[in-house]
Amino acid sequence: MAEGLRRRLAEPFQSFRAVFANPALRRVELAWAGSETGKWLYILALSIYAYDAGGATAVGIVALIRTVPAAIGAPFTALLGDRYRRDHVMLGASLARVLAVGATAAVAGSEASSLLVYVLAGVVTLTSTAFRPAQAAALPSLARTPDELTAANVASSTIATLSSFLGPAAGGLLFAVTSTQVVFVMTAAVFLWSALLVARIRLEKPSVAAKSAEGIAFGAIAGFRALLSDSDLRVLMSLYAVQALVGGAFNVFIVVLALDRLNLGDSGVGLLNAAFGVGGFLGAAVSLALLARRRLASDFMLGIVLWGVPLVAIGLWPNLGLALVLLGLVGVGETLVEVAGPTLLQRAVPDEVLARVFGALESLLVTTIGIGGLIAPVVIHLIGLRGGLIAGGILLPAFAALFWRRLLAIDRAHVRPERELDLLRGVSIFAPLPESTLEQVASKLERITLPADRDVFRQGDSGALFYVIAGGEVEVTVDGRSTGTLGPGEHFGEIALLRDIPRTAGVRTRTAVELYALARDDFIAAVTGHAPSVDAADAVIAARLGSLRPAAPYD
Repeated sequence: MAEGLRRRLAEPFQSFRAVFANPALRRVELAWAGSETGKWLYILALSIYAYDAGGATAVGIVALIRTVPAAIGAPFTALLGDRYRRDHVMLGASLARVLAVGATAAVAGSEASSLLVYVLAGVVTLTSTAFRPAQAAALPSLARTPDELTAANVASSTIATLSSFLGPAAGGLLFAVTSTQVVFVMTAAVFLWSALLVARIRLEKPSVAAKSAEGIAFGAIAGFRALLSDSDLRVLMSLYAVQALVGGAFNVFIVVLALDRLNLGDSGVGLLNAAFGVGGFLGAAVSLALLARRRLASDFMLGIVLWGVPLVAIGLWPNLGLALVLLGLVGVGETLVEVAGPTLLQRAVPDEVLARVFGALESLLVTTIGIGGLIAPVVIHLIGLRGGLIAGGILLPAFAALFWRRLLAIDRAHVRPERELDLLRGVSIFAPLPESTLEQVASKLERITLPADRDVFRQGDSGALFYVIAGGEVEVTVDGRSTGTLGPGEHFGEIALLRDIPRTAGVRTRTAVELYALARDDFIAAVTGHAPSVDAADAVIAARLGSLRPAAPYD
């Protein structure tokens, strides 16, 4: 028993190693590192350029340019990730940033108007919003197991945290020995490195459903529709929004805490943020350890609580040593939220709308973070810094308590259907599907039991279900003549669904049988959304047609 527990606990860390042993995942994660490091380099260079050009007012304008277009544009740019190959979208976004930042470097080194730099900043912001949704939506198709997918999100979160340090730190060193123009050039080089990594990835084209002729505006809001149509996802997004609201206020609180309450000076802001970042790294290890439980919704709730409770404690006892420890716990909570939340979305949302869901999430988070930053000074004016920390800290665990039963229910509802997964893995049509998609299909299977000598369907019936045999045997008949039997692990019913024709054969139970049935729409969406599955289905149909001529196939 102890050996089994050790093996179970070791699995997540093996999955983390497997992320970087998987060439495609490794390139995506390293490309993400380039994207995030380049982003922070660019923010630093742009802020310094803006301050030199127009003072604090220009810095405020730059902040608006970096948030408003992202909030409005993310759902539209994310649409690209569902209509085109996601590696191409990431590549296009990276190359667009290379050109825009390169042009910014040229403008910064000339006498041209700073207005052009701000216009280019809007271009960089919009193209950046296309990269993350495509990257997040690509991970499920590259991960080989659910644990590897979660580990990939741990890696992404850790990379984002590390980049938030390395980007500004590298920028600071560059500014010490070079100029703003050179930093812009180096930023463009980092984005180019990201593009070169993405160029070596090969992903499939999106599903047919994702490439429908829906209008741009209608297609762009599909991510919001997917989130709002699922009660579980509505709960997650509500908690995400509250956490982002408090996070936006936290960005202001931490500056006031360092400068006014703890009297640490300018360097104190960096010290407190560093404690938050160290907690983020610790959160990566905690996230991997919690993977063994496979309770993502509970981990998400724990992250929300760890975001809030330390803020209350800092508000009650504002001293440096305790603040550093407690901000580390907030960092742990941030990583848990940023790992569990995206993983739940990747495992619950259909692939054809997944990028747009992440675009909707990004729009939601940017907006609520901005609102939190705006209301923080008002809160401080009304109830003081300590009151603001306590109020914000209480808000998060209060919401977690409000929804904790729903979150526990999500974990219970998302227990992996291992038996159904094993059956589907043995079906050549489904075997090529990514594990996350296979898990979604398995969750939609309906168990059916029938006694012996009972029709499953008759020749000429309309096709509504696809069947996999879990136990027992069925007999296939064409024009009243037996053409063979099928047993455990075999399947039938696919041709009528894929060809949209009546059943060309009858199927009757020879013994008591246990079947798993998949509805027509779910079957077609899974198979036609993945090119290898389409090929496998064509091969199955061709083989059956060839073996049965002049008789009809098994469906």
